[in-house]
Amino acid sequence: MSSVNTAIQLSVRGNSSDSTCGTDLAKGPWEFDLTAALDGVPSYGPGASLADTAPPSTPRQGQIPQEYKDATDQELEARILAAKAALGERVVVLGHFYQRDEVIKYADFVGDSFQLANAAKSKPEAEAIVFCGVHFMAETADMLSGPQQSVILPNLAAGCSMADMADIESVEACWAQLEEIYGDMTAQDAEGRVPVIPVTYMNSSAALKGFCGEHGGIVCTSSNAKTVLEWAFQRGRRVLFFPDQHLGRNTAKAMGVPLEQMPMWSPRKPWGGTDVETLNEARVILWHGFCSVHRRFTVAQIEQARADYPGVRVIVHPECPMPVVDAADESGSTDYIVKAIQAAPAGTTFAIGTEINLVNRLAEEYPQHTIFCLDPVICPCSTMYRIHPGYLAWVLESLLEGPGRKGTVENRISVPEQVARPARVALERMLAARP
Repeated sequence: MSSVNTAIQLSVRGNSSDSTCGTDLAKGPWEFDLTAALDGVPSYGPGASLADTAPPSTPRQGQIPQEYKDATDQELEARILAAKAALGERVVVLGHFYQRDEVIKYADFVGDSFQLANAAKSKPEAEAIVFCGVHFMAETADMLSGPQQSVILPNLAAGCSMADMADIESVEACWAQLEEIYGDMTAQDAEGRVPVIPVTYMNSSAALKGFCGEHGGIVCTSSNAKTVLEWAFQRGRRVLFFPDQHLGRNTAKAMGVPLEQMPMWSPRKPWGGTDVETLNEARVILWHGFCSVHRRFTVAQIEQARADYPGVRVIVHPECPMPVVDAADESGSTDYIVKAIQAAPAGTTFAIGTEINLVNRLAEEYPQHTIFCLDPVICPCSTMYRIHPGYLAWVLESLLEGPGRKGTVENRISVPEQVARPARVALERMLAARP
């Protein structure tokens, strides 16, 4: 099976029957970096998040040297391997499951954001951690790594549209409005519970993790969301869950929380678009955020998969909308999906609802199964796709010292200590909340 990037190139040239969600996916990411610089307007680029509005604060990537744009795949491979060999244990490369194959093959560790943050902690001797993922992941790695280590994001424009849907100013404004309803947020009832516990998904900025740390809250992953909500309900009468409404709704629903007790909070509307009575009855207040990759999956796609492959096992990510999760056989994190495929008897047919790069890679790694993506359109995560081998070669070679080189750290991600300190509190609570 060809890589997602190869399939896109063939599709755009008309040499394949596959379809993509945008022909611009075939271009080099630096073209979109340049467009953002010239227009003064950031964007997530082609792919699943193309229609999402990037806030003005979205990081932008400057132009990398022309030699990296012009290099062939073979030339970039030789340069990356040579740089890694020369740097040795001074550098560790982390690759998220959703990265393109052309980048993931150079990773020393592959996993989800939580697994990669722990991988960074396991390499204290590495001077540089090159995180092939997105911005919030690099922030988390910086907060959990040693002070002597530099965390590098190869393309600063690799953000996350869902993470950007909840910013610190909007969350603080929401909290202030909730205080008007619930009163003192630190006051405990007869059972020792406060009015609200804030819970942020790992897919959020360091500032929001810090907010949770300062207000008795916690971070969750898609793997431990249920355990985290149980932790929060022991300490609070209700939960403010951000930024992903779908993970919050799907998890709380499975725990028995009625939908009518899970109102949506829309940050640009008074009282979040709801009312005081509803908020008083709420158990989980869901932020109006979502993942554009997982929002592409539909019940109709599941019905088509069942018609085409009787007996198919449908597994979707809990970031998918509730009707999709309900129609699937199972839902779970990327790690859950990987382990389910690993443990299945040979000959199992899987329809998977998560990012296409991971699905295609699993199909390649487990040929004893039939594995395909529920969405027939090739549409990768826009921001993960901003990482290209050219950027990886650039940041690695920049670290090298020698004739004409001084060894520089490009694209360093550094979280201020006043933000990192409370964020680590929320992260440590998450680490202790094991499913």
